[in-house]
Amino acid sequence: MAEFILRAAEEQDLPAIRSLIHQVGINPLGLHWRRFVVAVDETGALLGCGQIKPHGKGIFELASIAVQPARRRGGIARAIIERLLEDAPRPLFLICRSGLGPFYAKWGFRALDPEEMPSYFRRLARLSALMPALARRGETLLVMKLDSQPPPPNTGRI
Repeated sequence: MAEFILRAAEEQDLPAIRSLIHQVGINPLGLHWRRFVVAVDETGALLGCGQIKPHGKGIFELASIAVQPARRRGGIARAIIERLLEDAPRPLFLICRSGLGPFYAKWGFRALDPEEMPSYFRRLARLSALMPALARRGETLLVMKLDSQPPPPNTGRI
């Protein structure tokens, strides 16, 4: 499989970012290209993306982590996450399906109980109970938090 290049997103990447986010079915709100890191192939085609999304009052979210389905399990998501974590403020939150909790735990993220969540994330967690796609898979939304500098990730892949 061909290698990939990580770089800061450029304005012309936004349509491809939006398309990938829609394709993988994650939150399409707050997609500001200036916050994104993208992975591209040698032709410049978007393979994956991710961002650090601010929510005000010192609350930041690792968000919009997406990889083209045909390119998954090739280290793209891991590379994007590691690049974003290099300079990300702490604490840092994320929202994922519960089945991805062990993947993010590799970087030191821990699952939160509702009383530990900022109100924005608590509202989303409550709304997740109304998401039939998650229920069909037997999953819920998981809110996780990274308080400090993460440990080096385990090189094993999920």
